[in-house]
Amino acid sequence: MTLDHRFHHLESVRAVLSVAVSPLQYAMGAPNAMGEWFGQLFATRQSLQQENETLKSRYLLQEARLQKMAALEAENMRLRELLDSSFKITERVLVAELLEVDLEPFSQQIVINKGSHHGVFAGQPLVDAAGVVGQVVHVSSYTSTAMLITDPSHALPVWINRSGLRAIAVGTGSPGELELLHLPVNADVEPGDLLVTSGLGGRFPSGYPVGIVDKIDRNPAETFATVSARPVAKLEQNREVLLVWSPPSPDACDASLGPCAGSPQAAATADGD
Repeated sequence: MTLDHRFHHLESVRAVLSVAVSPLQYAMGAPNAMGEWFGQLFATRQSLQQENETLKSRYLLQEARLQKMAALEAENMRLRELLDSSFKITERVLVAELLEVDLEPFSQQIVINKGSHHGVFAGQPLVDAAGVVGQVVHVSSYTSTAMLITDPSHALPVWINRSGLRAIAVGTGSPGELELLHLPVNADVEPGDLLVTSGLGGRFPSGYPVGIVDKIDRNPAETFATVSARPVAKLEQNREVLLVWSPPSPDACDASLGPCAGSPQAAATADGD
């Protein structure tokens, strides 16, 4: 041992023995190594599963946010269209949102989120960015019910923009169809003619687009032609509408400034003078 310590005569022998013993060392350490390897494998698998679940949750959350952003973008575009149309309207307007829709064949009505608290009144016109939608028929404090122009009970005085011919547009119960009543067979009406409000009914101001003539049936054996038109308003797509207040007529009287001309109070004042 002293000679080996000083002169390393047994170094080659130890090298040979270590080579011979190394398989036994690997065999003895294999269970621990395999245990550590399987532990790392399962830990990595579990962490990957957790990371995968986290990424899925984030993906679903981002998708939901994107869908919400798309809905907000669409709403923004609709409101922009309404505001653009309000600039073309000289009357006072108010944006209202739809709460309920009833588009049955015999009842074409909607419920909006504005009522008497907001100044809404029965008979008030509703329009959208494209044309006439309908009119208010019932008012409560914070909601109102409006009848669409396609309701079978609704009638609207119109004129043909091209020829100036007057007619009555009534609802048919179908969201995409109006009918013009009492037009003679030889009436000056053609497919593609624009129908606008005439203002003669006292409810709608004149000049609002109502519909476009699309079908005409002239039967020589009949007195009147069968004329149908499609509404220009997006009756089945609207989520917001505009409530319109007509401007006061030039001869309207403001009672706060004194008795109106021709009124009993004005006559009494004149008699007292």
